Amino acid sequence: MERNEETVPLPPSPRESLSSLRARSGPDLFLVICRCFSVVTALTAILCIAVNLLSAIQSFKNGSDVFDGIFRCYAVIIAVIVVVAETEWGFIIKYWKVLEYWVGRGMLQIFVAVMTRAFPDYSSKQKQLVILENVASYLLLACGVVYVVLGILCIGCLKRAQQKKKTTRVQAIKDLEELEQRREELEQSLVAGRS
Repeated sequence: MERNEETVPLPPSPRESLSSLRARSGPDLFLVICRCFSVVTALTAILCIAVNLLSAIQSFKNGSDVFDGIFRCYAVIIAVIVVVAETEWGFIIKYWKVLEYWVGRGMLQIFVAVMTRAFPDYSSKQKQLVILENVASYLLLACGVVYVVLGILCIGCLKRAQQKKKTTRVQAIKDLEELEQRREELEQSLVAGRS
């Protein structure tokens, strides 16, 4: 009489599980899209910085409107905060929690866009500067509106969850690599001890 034996699958070896984890830990498309949008927003904020600096220099040089120059300096400072917020630097996020949330970031970007667009000088000499102000302000305004809408739809929370998941996965791969290296070292010392 033959016994029908069930075959129990063996657990995957650490090498197999490590290679399967590496295969699954490719770039997350959602995080890549978020990073690209963040880069576009940062570049637009840098354009606002440049435009506001040029306007401030023009205002101080002519001496015609010192208040406009001071206003432009404040716009530059706040636009720098927008750029730094887009880098998601831990130090900034730690002390300014509102910038962690997309609605807060979007509102700040809209504020900088309005400051960039305010007090345009429509003289014929500065026509290119006014066009540049309009382009920079409307681009940053669009980025800010997108941030606010996506923040209301909780896309920022989804991004943070995806980032946390990816960080956990990367840490698991590192831990598995260390365990595999340790196992190989122990096997080598076991073989050397037997010889």
